[in-house]
Parts: sequence; C-alpha cells; structure tokens
Amino acid sequence: MCLIVLSWQAHPVYTLALAGNRDEFHARPTLPAAFWPDHPEILAGRDLQSGGTWLGVTRTGRFAAVTNYRDPSQFELQRRSRGALTREFLLGNTPPKAWLETLKAHLTDYNDFNLLVGDTTQLCCLESRTGAIIPLPPGLYGLSNHLLDTPWPKVRAAKAGLATLLASAPESMDLLARQMMELLADPHPYPDALLPDTGIPLERERLISAAFIRDPLYGTRSTSVLLRRRAGATWVAERCFNPAGVPTDECGIMP
Repeated sequence: MCLIVLSWQAHPVYTLALAGNRDEFHARPTLPAAFWPDHPEILAGRDLQSGGTWLGVTRTGRFAAVTNYRDPSQFELQRRSRGALTREFLLGNTPPKAWLETLKAHLTDYNDFNLLVGDTTQLCCLESRTGAIIPLPPGLYGLSNHLLDTPWPKVRAAKAGLATLLASAPESMDLLARQMMELLADPHPYPDALLPDTGIPLERERLISAAFIRDPLYGTRSTSVLLRRRAGATWVAERCFNPAGVPTDECGIMP
C-alpha cells in the first residue's frame, strides 16, 4: 500500500479503523479481497505475481499491512517481494512484537518497507530503514512511503479527515467503511512547494502526491477498509479501480 491511516484503541466503539490505498502498476496481476482457497483463515487481496498481499486479516483477528519506503537509489530488483511479509505474519501465531523481532535479521532480503502487524491486543510498526520496532499506543496514525507519521500532505489530510469522521462515526460499519473510502478518493496533487524530495522526477512526485492516483500505467488499484468494534465484530471492505480510476468491483465481508 502507499497510503494508510488508522485509529488504534482510541475510539469508544471502534478499536481499529484502518483505511488504505494500494498504488501499483495496472498490469500487475491481482485478485480482489477474498478468503484464500489454500489458506481459508486469511481474508486479503492477492498479488498473483509474487503470491503476497498488501493488507490482510485472519479469522482470529491478526492483521497486517505494508507500504514501500520510496528511495530509488536503494532499490534492487532481485530482493524478495514485500507482500510476503504480510502473508507470513498472517499465517503464523507469534505475537506481533515478537514476530517482528525474528524478522530484523532478514531486513536486507527486502527493499525498504514499513510493516504494520497486529492482533486484538497489540499493534506494532517495523521501519526497515531505521530497524525500529515501534509498539503503538492508542492513537491516530498515518503512513505513506516514508517513516511512520512523516507529515506528507496526503498523510496529514487523511489523519485529519479520519479524526473528523470518527468524531461522529455511524453505527453501521458498512456506512463508515464507505465514508472512509471517500476520504482517500481525493485525486488532487499538492503544490510543488509541499512535496518531498524522494529521488524521483518532480513530475512524478507531483502525480503521486495525491491520495488517489489516476494514471493509465500506475495508479490506485484499490481502497481497503478494516474495522473492528470493541464488541468483537469485524468488517472488511474493498473497492477496486481500473486505469481510468473508475470503480470495477466492491465488496464488504465479515470474517
């Protein structure tokens, strides 16, 4: 994923409210969110090129999401797919922080990433660039292609928007999920003066500064929402898009 915003243990009704946009080349083969036939405890989209996922949840409450850390000077094509990280966490049963500790010896197997892993009681972030494992206390967080809570414009806007939505969150998880999807649907780029310098041309930096990227080759492929109530109910929603940015599929699933 390239943009994630979430509230963790900070709302009277929703212990988890997470929304994210997956930006990817449109030619990369993908399956939409569903229970995996070979691992029916996992509910996630699937990257058919490498077999991993960008965001997933299990019937037991484990969940994981990954974003790339953008630095083209450090990218090496032969490294493992970062989508394997989320898949491997979802397949296991080790607590989040302990599982991330086992991963630290293998960070150079992957291009740089930020990995969020959690269960019903704990949520942690691993920043591969710094090697830091960060247990997250209750709060509101944003993540794009840099470190956790780096204040890129779209991260700041998404966090502010989520805080506003949750201040008057509807009882319906389906309705809240739709509102959160709309929050990440803004296609407008930000002024050049506000853009980070991540080592890519300014024209491209401008294009991908938007929360929702519309481009015929590379853009927002899907928006996903994961909600969990304090009473235990979970709701996963996904909306998929074609290269023109038009929705092609939408689902809402209760694991």
